[in-house]
Amino acid sequence: MTRATARPGRTVSALMALAVAAGTFMAALTAAPAAQADSWRDKQYWLAESGITKAWEVSKGANVKIAVIDSGVDGTHPDLAGVLAGGSDMSGAGSPDGRLSIGAKPEHGTLVATLLAGRGHRPASAKASPSASPSASASASPSSSPGSDGLVGVAPEAQLLSVSTWLGSDNPGGKTDQEQIPEAVRWAVDNGARVINISLGSTSPEWPQSWDAAFLYAEQKDVVIVAAAGNRVGGNVQVGAPATIPGVLTVAGLSRRGTASIDSSSQGISIGVAAPAEDLVGGLPGGGYADWAGTSGATPIVAGVAALIRSEWPEMTAKQVINRIVSTARDAGVPGKDPLYGYGVLDAEAALKADVPETKVNPLGSMSDWIRVHRRGNAETSAASAAPAPSDVAPTLPEPTVPVAQAPSPLDGAVPALVVLGFGSLLLGIVGAAGFHLRRVLRNPPAATGPGDTGVLDTAGSRDRH
Repeated sequence: MTRATARPGRTVSALMALAVAAGTFMAALTAAPAAQADSWRDKQYWLAESGITKAWEVSKGANVKIAVIDSGVDGTHPDLAGVLAGGSDMSGAGSPDGRLSIGAKPEHGTLVATLLAGRGHRPASAKASPSASPSASASASPSSSPGSDGLVGVAPEAQLLSVSTWLGSDNPGGKTDQEQIPEAVRWAVDNGARVINISLGSTSPEWPQSWDAAFLYAEQKDVVIVAAAGNRVGGNVQVGAPATIPGVLTVAGLSRRGTASIDSSSQGISIGVAAPAEDLVGGLPGGGYADWAGTSGATPIVAGVAALIRSEWPEMTAKQVINRIVSTARDAGVPGKDPLYGYGVLDAEAALKADVPETKVNPLGSMSDWIRVHRRGNAETSAASAAPAPSDVAPTLPEPTVPVAQAPSPLDGAVPALVVLGFGSLLLGIVGAAGFHLRRVLRNPPAATGPGDTGVLDTAGSRDRH
């Protein structure tokens, strides 16, 4: 795991710049009328290509709660009718139930929620019938429910908890990411979340020490946390926190061709699996739809698969759920685990159907072990002393700032060449200098050595004479 420490002045509290650091860059924002919603469903290529429609033959996520720690989820969106099972606001600036869209990217949470657990909806012109009931609509796949509009999420029978946070700009509620994120994680765990989706990230691999106990608490309560690796187009060449936290299932982004996305593919050793991150679609607050891209969208695809697994095997541990996802991924890039694809490309069908050996170890590490080694403290004590709003922990981050989003520099790919050229120039310089010195020595041979001489050329004396 990436080592992360909380040294003042080194940790960057950009931390949760929504769209900038972790995940969203919009191709279009369109408030599409209901009559056009089927065209949006047609764009959900990942349902078939990632094996999700086949995985639905086993599970659709029933009886699993997924917490969406984000900018708030608009439960009035037609595709989210009946999906929200509760929520809370951690910012001090949102609605008590976490459904008000807030922060620098207020639409972000609703986009994530529809991709994760959207249920589609019946068009207004459809006549009511037993087969058109909300429950039937919720469990139907796009191909088996003709006439059903809107988006279907990866886990369409799961329920969501909206945990709203104000991130990416100054919070009028006054609470920083140091306070909001650990409070959000603990609230989600205490309110029954079996999976937590964090489509947020930072430009730093380090996280504040105030987060330790909350993520340890989730680990000890057997909750799967899935986080976005971050986007190069948002300034993240390397994976940023919280996706660097041990035990978290970190998701990298794929292009439409299934290769590592240039824009949505931060790299790092903490990446667990890669999922589609380009040409995505999602719902907007107020009932519209949008084309979007980023690891913010890849993350709920993987979190949805985790919910499918937890629904089918309720007693399966979080370690086993994560192991099932990464061990069934299709290897990509260099053989074995690598910093672009992790263990490989998500294969939802295999994750639900393959015979996977049981494990007692999370392949992505343990927060408990990490704290014991790097914080030089006792993990049990750290968890016991954690409070929803830690006031006894000195701030370790500067005030949040939003880095400017920049496209990947053309120089990124040229670095190795520059290094080679630089080394070549240095080598030629050394060889040239040696040849010049040799010619000087041949023109001015040293005096014959006597019995007491060492026989070593006195180059310093030679330089003095010339």
